[in-house]
Amino acid sequence: MVTNDNIAKNKSNPALTKEHYLFLNETLAESYYKIKIYSEVNNLKYQNLKVHGSVMSSNGIISLHFNQDHGCFTVSTESGLRIYNVEPLTQKLYLSHEQVGSVAHVEMLYRTNLLAIIGGGSLPRFDEKAAVIGGGSLPRFDEKAVLIWDESQKDVQKKAVMDITFSQPVVNVRMKTDRLIVVLRNQVHVFTFPNNPHKLDSFDTRDNPKGLCEVSSLGQTLAFPGPKCGSVQIVNLDTAQPGQSTAPVIISTHQTELACLALNQRGTLLATASKKGTLIRVFDINTKKKIAEFRRGADPAVVYCINFSHDSEFLCASSDKGTVHIFAVQDMELNRRSTFKTMGFLGTYVESQWGLANFTVAAECACICAFGPSHSVIAICVDGTFHKYVFTTGGNCNREAYDNFLEMGDDLE
Repeated sequence: MVTNDNIAKNKSNPALTKEHYLFLNETLAESYYKIKIYSEVNNLKYQNLKVHGSVMSSNGIISLHFNQDHGCFTVSTESGLRIYNVEPLTQKLYLSHEQVGSVAHVEMLYRTNLLAIIGGGSLPRFDEKAAVIGGGSLPRFDEKAVLIWDESQKDVQKKAVMDITFSQPVVNVRMKTDRLIVVLRNQVHVFTFPNNPHKLDSFDTRDNPKGLCEVSSLGQTLAFPGPKCGSVQIVNLDTAQPGQSTAPVIISTHQTELACLALNQRGTLLATASKKGTLIRVFDINTKKKIAEFRRGADPAVVYCINFSHDSEFLCASSDKGTVHIFAVQDMELNRRSTFKTMGFLGTYVESQWGLANFTVAAECACICAFGPSHSVIAICVDGTFHKYVFTTGGNCNREAYDNFLEMGDDLE
């Protein structure tokens, strides 16, 4: 877990006091990037975000994402962005369309003042519409840029502190206290962060339209689609050196294209699902060996989300079938097995491990899931519903909370 002591280390970094441009021409992809600084990043710190604006009148959700400790989630919409606290469920921040336009993705840095924003949807905010922010310096909110937003800045004209613009659309972004990872359809770029940002490394990937990429919150493991179908490339951010080429660490996970991947917090375990969506596999990153194979179901499905519990004892997964499955990773004897398992001639299907517990949400309604405290699982759905279930190792699963976060009032604390 990142503490205030960890965050304080960033205070020694040089402040951003002037515009800073970096250009890079890459022969393979013929792409470039440009970093532009608008104002100084305030000291990175934990804070209780305050609510601004009113409750959204219509849905228009484009994407949902948890922060690194799963204690908050972001809602990117056609009319701006929102941030909610999970325990208790409260709205903590609202940025309107007038401020940020329609937003495709928002990445939090734990509960700090910094957000990474990617524009998108039908009404992204382009340069000519953004002159009010940055004193006319024209920060970008479109799909080819990552904008860093500092909510601790009191002056609204200084909240947009930096953007990184690319020649191709940005499909995902990840943040650590010292790294910014930007994902394009065929590349992953790693930058220092937040002060004096510069590019450390780039990695080519297979076509990655969903922007699959994960970085461990406590370790330094970065995972993204590898060069071959169904493979995952692993990078240790501590040992990767700019300009030095080493043999990539590749784990072959599936025979078909990847649909979803996840890392545990320490970056020692990798979980993957393919586009077929029937199996979820877990690998030991150090040995590259498969340590578990869980069956989500018999029919093909779109797997939306996979997450490990904080202690890596359990794993949850959601799909378009409307079921959130919970699997035991450490004590696999807790998982259900087929009653025909002893009949070995029936094949691997009956030998699979099935979830120890599950619960349902609306079918074909995209949702993300993650573990909360005390054997609880949270599911956040694009229809605006919030689900909290508590499970036992005996397989029972009971609903503890249900709400519609889009209809919630402001947190006035």
